Amino acid sequence: MSVTKTLFGKLADGREVEAYTLENADGMRVTVTPYGCRILSLLAKDKNGSLGDVVLGHNTLEEYFGDFHGTLVGRYANRIGDARFTLNGKTYELAKNDGRNTLHGGPGGYHQVLWEVKAIKDDKEPSICFSHISPDGDEGYPGTLSMNVTYTLTAGNGLVLEYEATCDQETPFNPTNHSFFNLSGDCQKEVLETDLAIYAKSVTAVTDDLIPTGELLPVAGGPLDFTAPKKLGKDMFAEDHLIQLCGGFDHNFCADGQGFRKIAEAYEPESGRVMEVFTDMPGVQLFTFNKAGGSKGKDGKEMRPHTAFCLETQFYPDSVNHENFPFRYLKPGEPFTTKTEYRFSVK
Repeated sequence: MSVTKTLFGKLADGREVEAYTLENADGMRVTVTPYGCRILSLLAKDKNGSLGDVVLGHNTLEEYFGDFHGTLVGRYANRIGDARFTLNGKTYELAKNDGRNTLHGGPGGYHQVLWEVKAIKDDKEPSICFSHISPDGDEGYPGTLSMNVTYTLTAGNGLVLEYEATCDQETPFNPTNHSFFNLSGDCQKEVLETDLAIYAKSVTAVTDDLIPTGELLPVAGGPLDFTAPKKLGKDMFAEDHLIQLCGGFDHNFCADGQGFRKIAEAYEPESGRVMEVFTDMPGVQLFTFNKAGGSKGKDGKEMRPHTAFCLETQFYPDSVNHENFPFRYLKPGEPFTTKTEYRFSVK
């Protein structure tokens, strides 16, 4: 069996929430749950062949209520300024959950949804498909949106995330996964020594509440220059206004190239683990877990800042309000698909 199921917990209304573990022939394992389509754990080998969990998270279902650890984010990942956008002459007011803005789909976004298990494939590349129908007006967004997300564990130690969606009205759709990675396998260890490369020549300029201005800023020679691998800690506390404001990195990088391509690579020297990121999306958000918020990790201890990093593939934040950003609305009769892969190896 390459797919096993266990009971993870129950929601307040009594619905049971399962956890599904996918395992490939190499022993790599990923455990996911339909509550928010979350990645609960991801066990990958280090250079000595020992498995370690490379994503942060919690031990109980209740601890995930309301947070973004490992979850699918939508209907729109990242931020939309003033929680509104105009489409075809109509202005849509969205639910606010980040000051005056909306973040990651709003307070009732897909991280709060118990998705349906649509299909399971139990073979050498096991996969699970979750589905959800988001009604017209959900968090203020137009149209009834039908979605599938499929997680596949490949024979080559990749975790592939494929998103599919259709809608009966034109609507914005910008899904991502919000896993917090720590390639050491130690959820208390800071990621300052992790080497990171992001193949992007520019980032989106933002205001102090992280809403893009529409300008793209070159990264060459500055603290956001990851075009060659460097340690996350090298510039995480640089004398840069936004870095100081955020307490670390929380930046959208404009990934080079188009189509499905490699956009980033992380390497943790002590464990030897390597994670390559492939996507067909134009942007990726680097977030270095700058505030832990007092929640507990899987070790039962309080989570600590800078013990993880996120690489969230996406359309640029607030693309609905910037015509110069690469973005397309989901339209009736034109299904939306996107694919991201996190591929693991050692060196």
